[in-house]
Amino acid sequence: MADNTLWVGVLTAGTAVVASWVTSQGTARAARIQAETTAAVQRADQRRTAYADVIEQAQKMGDLYWKVNDAHTEPDPESRAAMLKDLRLRLRDAYATLRHLVRVVELEGPEEAAAVADRLRRSTSDNYQALEDMIGGETDAIQRFNECYAPFWQRVVALVAIAREVLQEDASPAPVPVPAPRVRRPWFRHRPRAGE
Repeated sequence: MADNTLWVGVLTAGTAVVASWVTSQGTARAARIQAETTAAVQRADQRRTAYADVIEQAQKMGDLYWKVNDAHTEPDPESRAAMLKDLRLRLRDAYATLRHLVRVVELEGPEEAAAVADRLRRSTSDNYQALEDMIGGETDAIQRFNECYAPFWQRVVALVAIAREVLQEDASPAPVPVPAPRVRRPWFRHRPRAGE
């Protein structure tokens, strides 16, 4: 009887070890999938924030561009010049913020979104130069300034489109890896005897 108890104990211990190993494999796989999912969600949130910040800053610059038009209609030349100089300083500060935010988009990626954000940043140069010329007294500068707005806004719309596309790709669930099926091997092999 003692011999049976020993075998039952050995069999129970072996079963426990195998069950523990199977459980640990499943737990490790679940933890890996959870970590990958969490990382993907965080990456998507960071991208969403980066894109939204650039778009918001571009809209602020667009509002300042409209104020330049309003300031240009000021009849008093001294007041007009003072208003335009103030707007130039505000646009310069807004550009510095935009440049920083575009760099964040370049870090977050992907390359297509970074390229579109950089084109948006570069599209502000012509507006700024036309504003400088307005302050300098050039009569056709306001027309050049207004002609710069449409290309600038097209860049904003392009960034919105690429951001939507990237974020939709980020939102689609990643396929869960399926483990490869195990090939069952028999515990013993049948060896044919002579004559079989």
